[in-house]
Amino acid sequence: MGLIASGNTDIGRKRKTNQDSYHMSPEHKLFVVADGMGGHNGGDIASQMAVKILPDYVVKNLSMDPVNLLTGSIKESNRSIKHFGETHPELVGMGTTIVSFFFKGQNLYIGNVGDSRAYLVNHKKIFQLSRDHSLVQEKLNYGVYDREAAALDPQKNVLVRTVGFEDDVEVDVFVYKVNKNDIFLICSDGLHGKVSDEDILYLINKFIPDPATANQSAADKVIKALIDQANDNGGQDNITAILVIAQ
Repeated sequence: MGLIASGNTDIGRKRKTNQDSYHMSPEHKLFVVADGMGGHNGGDIASQMAVKILPDYVVKNLSMDPVNLLTGSIKESNRSIKHFGETHPELVGMGTTIVSFFFKGQNLYIGNVGDSRAYLVNHKKIFQLSRDHSLVQEKLNYGVYDREAAALDPQKNVLVRTVGFEDDVEVDVFVYKVNKNDIFLICSDGLHGKVSDEDILYLINKFIPDPATANQSAADKVIKALIDQANDNGGQDNITAILVIAQ
């Protein structure tokens, strides 16, 4: 399976620092986005640790079952970030989201904690592959309101699960059988919180009308367009995205 990948991060228009981090390892077919949180430099450090620890763990344990591999890599990140925060009092309470792609064989394995998201674009339709670990998502799960009303909830940024805050963390791992010409996106909430799923789909289809003929330039243009749109819509948060095309 051939992959074309592009990614970038942007500070946005309102924040003084960028607490997002990302990692791309095309040679290992591994891609990670982390959105840090915590006062001062805590979020920066947590996300930077995540995108180093997780890939290191994966590369050292490639013989493991992919589900256990991603679960273990995120749990290792959680332990290391929690310990680092406890040994640096100014960083206590820091944490990060993690969403990761790992391609092996014909399958895509998605590891997720937090509200960064994984998407699939297939036959010009968009599907969310991950599930947010947020208070708003919990309300959606219980039918309190619909997705449109959820976007207006003042508590939409409250997370119920993060990496680095508790001694252990429950990790969601989703498995998807990859089809040729599938397009995948992982991003922080600085993107999906400011650009609707419909507009994400529009921009991907605009620059990649036919995934079979897509190239690196097209993937780069999508990432730039998505980040530009999030900034045009206010850019209140850091913005990070990675696009992967299966060919």
